[in-house]
Amino acid sequence: MKVLVIVAHPNIENSLVNKTWIEELKKHSDITIHDLYAEYPDEQINIENEQKLCEEHDRIIWQFPFYWYSSPPLLKKWQDEVLTHGWAYGQEGNKLHNKELILAVSTGSGQEKYQAGGRNHYSMSELLKPFQATSNLVGTTFLPAFIFNGSYTATADEIQDSAKRYADYILTADTLEKVY
Repeated sequence: MKVLVIVAHPNIENSLVNKTWIEELKKHSDITIHDLYAEYPDEQINIENEQKLCEEHDRIIWQFPFYWYSSPPLLKKWQDEVLTHGWAYGQEGNKLHNKELILAVSTGSGQEKYQAGGRNHYSMSELLKPFQATSNLVGTTFLPAFIFNGSYTATADEIQDSAKRYADYILTADTLEKVY
């Protein structure tokens, strides 16, 4: 299985979690890492290249820090420009069918903040529903997200452990339960 990890972090050099995740993923030959902010510092996305990259992989990961209850803006722009009618959806838009989509998300706050009664009032599952709706529209199979909560207080060992679990998670195709 060929895995494409589309990283959308506007300040990856100062990231503890996402940067560590990338370092771990680089150890695996079946994983292609594609850093949107490094590739497109001017935010001028090459749509044809992005679509080709997606077509060449079986599983697509959107990796990002949770940013104002969504993804950083370049990933949203990528979705708007790359997931076009006739390619990703619509009558002939089937290029992503039979592919899998996973979100890899880091949050600053702990998991207890993402639940009913918590500071953010909603679970991560609820807050990530728009991404699942996008997956449904473009015909990918939406698999459970890999979420790392509490990056503000995490230790180096906890972050390193999460990186290993993340790599294992996205490479283990046959054991993931599909979400519909």
